[in-house]
Amino acid sequence: MSAVFDFKPDPNAASPLYMQLAQSLAQAIRDGIFHTDEALPSERVLAEQLELSRVTARKAIDRLVEQGLIIRKRGSGNYIAPKLEQPLTRLTSFSEELHQRGFVPSSRWLLRGFTPAAPDEQLSLELKSGERVARLERLRLADAVVMAYEVSVLPQSVLPDPQKVEASLYTHLGERAPVRALQHIRALNADAKLAGLLEVPLGAAVLFITRVGYLASGQAVELTHSYCRSDYYDFVAEMRRD
Repeated sequence: MSAVFDFKPDPNAASPLYMQLAQSLAQAIRDGIFHTDEALPSERVLAEQLELSRVTARKAIDRLVEQGLIIRKRGSGNYIAPKLEQPLTRLTSFSEELHQRGFVPSSRWLLRGFTPAAPDEQLSLELKSGERVARLERLRLADAVVMAYEVSVLPQSVLPDPQKVEASLYTHLGERAPVRALQHIRALNADAKLAGLLEVPLGAAVLFITRVGYLASGQAVELTHSYCRSDYYDFVAEMRRD
């Protein structure tokens, strides 16, 4: 246990002891006392060092697992889950952002192929009625943890062979990758399908992001819908007053 972490139960608090411990550990994680991929002490060690029962330690860790702050790795232990702080002023791909922050990005592909463009996709990408689009549907992972469910739609002329896309869409596109984008973010609650994909409880808060990417010429070449786990994502915007 880190010497910096100090837990002092409040005997007058209305919340049970395990909740107090969970809240204290969660704050320590947010404060950077524990770092991504760092192993926490076992429930037994945690209980001994803090002079608590193992039941209290177990219930506190269960709570943090539910919140997405801790990952249980069978046969290995409990680890701090990755957290992605993404600036809103820079256009980067998921893979690029993770590489820059020391995570290992990967994708679990659900669909790579062609479908007719839906009405909203025709409008966003300025396509003709009935025109086909390349559709990429996948789960985005950081260090093997599901971070987001993503659906990207591109004109067939921009992405003629979606099966060739591997890790990074923008790397694959090269000179055809967007140079600017408009992005809208709102919150929603996960339905049964989304909860299953993101491995979160039904009704959990999710960040829903819609992005339209443009070439320097102004042509829209990418429409992406991302459903991001709010317990793993922080979006940061720097603002200045003139």
